[in-house]
Amino acid sequence: MKKITILVSLVALLSIASLTVNAQVSATATTSATIITPIAISKSVDMNFGNVAVSPTIAGTVQLTTANTRNAGGGVTLPATAGTVSAAKFTVTGLAGSTYSISLPASITLTSGGNNMVVNAFTSTPTPTGTLTGGTQDLFVGATLNVGAAQPAGLYTNLTGLVVTVNYN
Repeated sequence: MKKITILVSLVALLSIASLTVNAQVSATATTSATIITPIAISKSVDMNFGNVAVSPTIAGTVQLTTANTRNAGGGVTLPATAGTVSAAKFTVTGLAGSTYSISLPASITLTSGGNNMVVNAFTSTPTPTGTLTGGTQDLFVGATLNVGAAQPAGLYTNLTGLVVTVNYN
């Protein structure tokens, strides 16, 4: 009888132990996402290299800095009557404190009638990234204008525009 009591007690104890081992518990987590202010860019000022004089025999360049200054090279001179000189200016807006990358084109072509000039070596301030302090930042873009020897006179423009792309980092 003593052995049966011990055996029944042992079976009851193992049954209780097995119930607690197989018990399940769970927890719940909250899931969320925050959609931030989209990054945006808008043009404030167009790029303009101003008046440029050319050599009849020597090609040259005009470098326009992001600070609206010009430097001539080769067969190009910059006349005293400068005309309108301006680096392109864009305003970037988005989530305050965010950084963003800046993508500039490799080159664009300016056209007057059937005549062309290439603009390349684009630079920006800031570069290569900006920071949206207070949710906004001005972005200035300069470049180099490549002028041919005896480049025909005329107003040269880019029909497809100067495309600057920004994206959150």
